[in-house]
Amino acid sequence: MAQSIKRHAAHIVQELEHAASLLTEDTGERLTEAILGAGRIFVAGAGRSGLMMKAFAMRLVHLGLQAHVVGETVTPGITKGDLLLIGSGSGETRTLIGMAEKAKALDADVAALTIQPQSTIGALADIVVQLPGVPKDQASGRDLTVQPMGSLFEQTLLVVLDAVILRIMESQHQNSGKMYGNHANLE
Repeated sequence: MAQSIKRHAAHIVQELEHAASLLTEDTGERLTEAILGAGRIFVAGAGRSGLMMKAFAMRLVHLGLQAHVVGETVTPGITKGDLLLIGSGSGETRTLIGMAEKAKALDADVAALTIQPQSTIGALADIVVQLPGVPKDQASGRDLTVQPMGSLFEQTLLVVLDAVILRIMESQHQNSGKMYGNHANLE
């Protein structure tokens, strides 16, 4: 008998709770400090991970920070004092490796959120936040998720980035009411 959508949703939430329990207490603290100390924040990711990074950039803008999505037509050049934040489960996405290398060559800082801290992007990064998840091909045979491909990583990425937003809100004494003033109003 097929499982109901409600049961699948409950199972996904259980997986996310388990993933959150695998995080260390200091997960994201260095990243939060780097974001607050950066001149500008640039975010990048590919596919669904890229969508999570775009959602994070939106919240950073709501906080009044200068955040940009790499690849958008209005994104300025990165320079020293800026931070490139990459979300990549594998840490081996070729286009993202090139971005990390270019940012390092321009003396910008690089932070990575990844399953694989020993990956190419992880090795290039100044800050690495290891997140639980399984590779898209799930060839490792681990039973961390019933979800397809990189879904657990992508969901955990969004949850951790939203937790970083809450830490920034705390440090800046922000609330949703203040942030709403920076929300898009030409919708």
